[in-house]
Amino acid sequence: MSPPPERGRLLVAAPSLSDPNFFRTVVLLLAHDGGGALGVVLNRPSDIPVAEVVPSWSLHVSPPGVLFAGGPVQPNAAICVGRRVGEASLPGSPLSGLALGGDDGGELFEGYSPLTEALGTVDLQREPEEISVGLAGLRVFQGYAGWGPGQLEEEIEEEAWFVLDGLPEQILTPEPEELWQRVLRQQGGWLAALSRHPVDPSLN
Repeated sequence: MSPPPERGRLLVAAPSLSDPNFFRTVVLLLAHDGGGALGVVLNRPSDIPVAEVVPSWSLHVSPPGVLFAGGPVQPNAAICVGRRVGEASLPGSPLSGLALGGDDGGELFEGYSPLTEALGTVDLQREPEEISVGLAGLRVFQGYAGWGPGQLEEEIEEEAWFVLDGLPEQILTPEPEELWQRVLRQQGGWLAALSRHPVDPSLN
């Protein structure tokens, strides 16, 4: 039985999920409650260098140093996920809290599990020197993936997504294009077998 779709967990698209927005994607859940769910796609790097958009943060970006397509919702919104040096995130630190699209979106989370609490969101409107903790890396996403109340649960029941525990190194992997296959392969068993599923089923 798979774990519940809580913030900090990964949604891994089943091979049968043909929606081009989510085909073979890995989504990090940032929020999930009665109002719906929100996450960012981890394996859709763009060709746009972060230095062209938020140059002051470019030295902290994990390779590849480009913007990632976080999802089809609000593509002009920037969401940044960072990993701090050390173990637990500091309550109320700039590594928690997130405003979407420049408006007062409020706080989504203050560090989350089962990923280590060394992960959190970074306010890109602040300067790096204002961050009171050391950063081990970060990633900037354009847009996000969103689901209305009950929508994600329905898609999971229809076996469009696998809900899996993630690892911090998967969030900032330098090889995002291989993430879908790698995450499934690390599960072992039948999920590992699915990682070898051809893009074109007719080739199977």
